[in-house]
Amino acid sequence: MNINISGKGIDLTPSIKEIVEKKLSKLDKYFTKEVDCNVKISTQKDMQKIEVTIPMKNNTVRAEHQSTDLYQSIDLVVDILERQISKYKTKIQRKRQSNVGLFEGFNFTDDSSNEETEINIVKTKTFDMKPMTPEEACLQMELVGHNFFVFSNADSGKICVVYKRGLDSYGLIIPG
Repeated sequence: MNINISGKGIDLTPSIKEIVEKKLSKLDKYFTKEVDCNVKISTQKDMQKIEVTIPMKNNTVRAEHQSTDLYQSIDLVVDILERQISKYKTKIQRKRQSNVGLFEGFNFTDDSSNEETEINIVKTKTFDMKPMTPEEACLQMELVGHNFFVFSNADSGKICVVYKRGLDSYGLIIPG
């Protein structure tokens, strides 16, 4: 895995780069050598944020964490990524025979985690979708107290999703 580290508002010392590379090297067993890993470290006031994105042909693995301690954030991001990859690896190994092209970049030689994780849907909700603007959907999401909201876009007629990105920012997902 090729690790690319960039910083915003922080001086990336060789020791920080070394620790990030050492911690992320735990993930080498899941990927081929050609896969790139993009790490962005930033600081805002007294908070340290690390974002790790691993783009591949048909998949993207991403995690981020923010805290006052950069080294704690690095450890937690690696743990999050490892859980995501392990769960995803188990899932795709089941479907591997029928969809070989989807899994380029993953290394299937390591079978250290043979645990079977099942997806357990514990609740199903049904609701009517009224056409609304993304701004109205954000307001509705705040009213129901969720982190995301699915709605029918009044402008395009498509089913879209708004989600919380931080304290006062939102994201919008529009299907292609």
